[in-house]
Amino acid sequence: MPKKKRVVVIGGGAGTYQVLMGLKKYPFTLSAIVTMSDSGGSTGKLRKELSILPPGDVRRALIALSNLPLAEKTLEKLFDYRFHGKGSLRGHSVGNLLLAALTQITGREDLAIKEAGKILAVSGFVHPVTLDKTQLVAVLENGKRIVGESKIDLRWQGKEYAKSPIKKVLLKPNAKVFTDAAKDIKNADLIILGPGDLYTSVVPNLLVEGVNQAIGRSRAKVVLIVNLMTKPGETDDFTASSFVKKIRDYLGPASQKLSHVIVNTSFPDHVQTLAWYLKFSSRPVRDDLLKSEGVKVIRGGFTQKGELLRQGNLQKQL
Repeated sequence: MPKKKRVVVIGGGAGTYQVLMGLKKYPFTLSAIVTMSDSGGSTGKLRKELSILPPGDVRRALIALSNLPLAEKTLEKLFDYRFHGKGSLRGHSVGNLLLAALTQITGREDLAIKEAGKILAVSGFVHPVTLDKTQLVAVLENGKRIVGESKIDLRWQGKEYAKSPIKKVLLKPNAKVFTDAAKDIKNADLIILGPGDLYTSVVPNLLVEGVNQAIGRSRAKVVLIVNLMTKPGETDDFTASSFVKKIRDYLGPASQKLSHVIVNTSFPDHVQTLAWYLKFSSRPVRDDLLKSEGVKVIRGGFTQKGELLRQGNLQKQL
């Protein structure tokens, strides 16, 4: 029997969820390496109150890889369900609370994730990129610093956000890669970056000490999935080549591993959906990639119809 290809998806949030959902239908050994810098919502509250790593992105990856004989939508709704009302549980998701409880039971975040994986009958592996507690910091072009992933993520809500773009992001304090995450990256046949918010979901993983080194030592080719839309406050006016340049900058010497870029070049007639994005200054990412970029560009229409634009049908390209 031929050996299964090892595919590692690095990122966080809805983008990683979509990629994992597509790829798990195929005979790959899948690993998800997820960012640990989230600080908003239920995740932020649990992180602060219980001094644990942020569970939100881990929860989504576990749901994506779950093979429980429970209706897919029911499982997704259950673990993403957030309590309402005025009580102390308001805003918390069931999945986040499960991971928080397992962390206290096992005493370690990585063991909690493994136990949750058993409960959810996960096929593949979900690893935090680091076990170190750290914060994401954005340095703006005007020198101002924004501390905390949620503040960076939501800076578009401020009236002045567009006047000073993000110059760079960093972790404070520095963090080291989780051993199991580094091992899976080194042993990968293919590494997928994104899609996801560039500075708050994808790049934070590359800031963790040891991640780029593991990518550089692997035999894997690296694929970048460019976002469908720009993100106000993060990637205003970005084109596809802007995403490629930034990823290369943060990969450092490992940027030589970047071999393929997937970019969306057409949208279905989602007139109302696109109008919603445009209202918030979010626009389709323009494909301006040239042969001189030194990567193979895979173009096509990869959107899924829904309330929000999501990238689908990518598994056929991978």
